[in-house]
Formats: sequence, structure tokens, C-alpha cells
Amino acid sequence: MIHCLRWLLAVVVIVASAPVRSVAQQIQSGRSDNCGEVIKIATHDRTTTRFSLARSGDSSVRQTGITLVLLVGGGGNINLDDNGCPRALSRNVLMRMVPLFHVEGFVTALVEAPSDTGDVDGLAEFRMFPQHAEDLAKVIVDLRNRTKGSVWLLGHSRGTISAANAGVRLSGEAAADGLVLISAMMSGDPKARKTLARQSVFDLRLESVKAPLLVVGHAADNCDRSPAALMGNISARTQSERKQVVTVPGGPINPGRATNLAACEVGEPHDFVAQEAEVAAGIARFILGGKF
Repeated sequence: MIHCLRWLLAVVVIVASAPVRSVAQQIQSGRSDNCGEVIKIATHDRTTTRFSLARSGDSSVRQTGITLVLLVGGGGNINLDDNGCPRALSRNVLMRMVPLFHVEGFVTALVEAPSDTGDVDGLAEFRMFPQHAEDLAKVIVDLRNRTKGSVWLLGHSRGTISAANAGVRLSGEAAADGLVLISAMMSGDPKARKTLARQSVFDLRLESVKAPLLVVGHAADNCDRSPAALMGNISARTQSERKQVVTVPGGPINPGRATNLAACEVGEPHDFVAQEAEVAAGIARFILGGKF
């Protein structure tokens, strides 16, 4: 626990020192020197979607020209404040990796749920809808216009359904240059009352995915929804010419500590507790053309 607290404190310090610099003149939203610039765009049915755009403020960091669109799990309601900082789900592994990605030279776009998804379930089953993919297409196009670079989608947990949905449905300028699925939702509960609990990435036409694909899971993940043994099935169904499946071992949490849905929470192997640096570095290597 002490180690985790120290890590989170370090993350806060790094994020606070990483404002956007080179894209500042292109951004029309309010200026921030904290977590990033808050961008708001029009999305489906007169809704709006906001995201926090940021990169390292260290001039010695060599920029890659690549933007990572970060899609968190749960309901996706991160509730960005005016400084681009998440007020909800702030301990999620993608949040903890933001400063690590900045050090690797990536721009990050932390995307929150659309303005019409304010209840506890947030995006819920909408993650699978064509309109959700179209919303992400607008984010991708907006980012290409701002940064003049490539764009990758990174989803964690239920965020992998969003990323895979976009990967399946989008093409041309609106399509992502690559996909990273972390602790993917691969096992739905057919008896669940809520539609969202019945969904998995396998409900999508994964055969349509042609972009580079990285699938990452943890060997000790006891979350019923993300069994690492099924990750190879995602890769096998896609047409990606460059793809890799990675099972991360180790970490401070012993297998079996939590089971069922409790194992899907922050602080569990599902969330790569205390292994975010290792995972972020591997993701960066893959995106830049190497192996995890």
C-alpha cells in the first residue's frame, strides 16, 4: 500500500508538470497548466464529448507525433474538471500511465463519456452502438487536425469494447492507426439483467479489424469478464498484419485474492497495480513498431 501511495503521488507530480505546448495555438478551449487542455466537440444527437489533451512539457522529450486516445472502463464518466483532470476513475491504470506515455513522447487524449450519459452506468450498452463509433471518429478526426499525426485507440476493461467497436466500424481518415486492448471484456454473462453485462468484444465483427493490434492481459486476472486465456481468440479473428498478444506475469497481488466482479476493480491484477510502468513501456515499444 505504501508503494502504491508513493507511486500515485509521483503520478500527480508528473502530470501537474506536463502542460500542452506545441498544440496550444490550435486549441480554442481554455488554457490549462495542469492535466491538459479541455476540448469539447459535437457528437451524436446534439450531445457533446470532452477530452483532455496533453503532452510532456519537457523540451528534452522527443515527440513521436502519435496521439493516444485513452478509453477507460466502467461507465466512462471521468468527469473532467476545467483543468482537464479526472474527478472520477482517477486511479484507473490508464490515468496512472498518462505521465509515462508523455515521457515516451506521446500526446494523450483522455476521453470522457458523452454529455447524455450521466447516470451510474454511463456509456453502458452504448459502447457497442454504431453512433458511439461515429463519436470516436469525430474525436480521431479532430485530433488529426490538431496534431497532424497518427492516432491510436487504447481501451482498458469496458473501454476495450469502445476501442474494438471503433476499430471494426471506422475507415479512412476516421479510422485509428492502431488498437491496444488492455484487460479486454471477453466474457459476457448471458443471464445478466443489464445488456451491458452481456456484452463482450466478441459480439463485434473483429474480422473487420486490419489495423495493428496489441492485446494485453494479466496472468493473475480473476475478473470473470477478462480471462487472459481468451486473448488469443481476439487476435485470431482479426486481419491485422501486425499483432501481438501479451500475458503479463508477476505484480504484488497474489492470484485468487479477489474473484468475480470484485477482481475487476482498481488495485487488482485486472488494473495492473504497481505494474503500470512496465505495461506502458511495452505498449510504447509496440506502437513504435517493435515488440511489447
